[in-house]
Amino acid sequence: MRRITGIIGLIAAALALPAQADQDRLKVVTTFTVLADMAQQVAGDAADVVSITKPGADIHGYEPTPRDFVRTQDADLILRNGMNLEIWFDQFLSNLGEIPSVTLTDGIEPIPVAADAYQGMPNPHAWMSLDNAMIYIDNIATAFAAHDPANAATYRANADAYKQRLTAAIAPLRDQIAALPEDRRWLVSCEGAFSYLTRDYGLRELYLWPMNADRMGTPQQIRQVIDGVRDNHIPTVFCESTVNTAPARQIARETGARYGGELYVDSLSEPDGPVPSYEALLKRTTETIAAGLGAEGTSE
Repeated sequence: MRRITGIIGLIAAALALPAQADQDRLKVVTTFTVLADMAQQVAGDAADVVSITKPGADIHGYEPTPRDFVRTQDADLILRNGMNLEIWFDQFLSNLGEIPSVTLTDGIEPIPVAADAYQGMPNPHAWMSLDNAMIYIDNIATAFAAHDPANAATYRANADAYKQRLTAAIAPLRDQIAALPEDRRWLVSCEGAFSYLTRDYGLRELYLWPMNADRMGTPQQIRQVIDGVRDNHIPTVFCESTVNTAPARQIARETGARYGGELYVDSLSEPDGPVPSYEALLKRTTETIAAGLGAEGTSE
């Protein structure tokens, strides 16, 4: 009873918040911060974009709050990633009623998760590919134009300019990684969240667990990666910013590999943090990989 009262109180408090969006503009809600930034770059000043999850949140096991519900219920459009990423989203959406939603990975060829437990399910982290990002952006512009045709030309122009900026920022870094000796082109991470990136960059991948779940960093997972690092003389290991880095650091200590730092994938940071935008996230992650694989020696 106390929990129900608390939830009712949260909803009442959220309803009392002042409205942030311009009522004349399209209001768009995304499931997580990466999509929100991509959508905002396409929207410019023509639409308002908000994210359900907050900076730093792990999207996989997110639990929506009453405040999320209130902030979303007056949306004109919801953007989701799809590919089974937002496992909580279908129930959340059904509680909202008739709000149109668009899946931004439509048109992207999925890479299956390489683990028997997932039975060929798609790896959902498709935004980590620069090539896929172009499809995300086009899907956003198309969805915006369909729901706000008066600003269709603005959305298209913003989308084209955004794609050019991303390509200019990331393509040279991708070429830098591709120029590394083949035996150094391995990406060892905690979660298997980089299959699309490794495909684009000509890397081989090794990871502790395929998807963020209850069992992460088990002794068996750690031992398998230790063996893989030793067998392939892999120089560097990394981990994601939203999970415990201790297993990756243990692997580095036991193999003599470098710990190359944290990679960003599932969430942006706060505006004053290291990855306040999708462009910054992809650039920072690529720079970290390039620096780690190109460096000599060991590091903790």
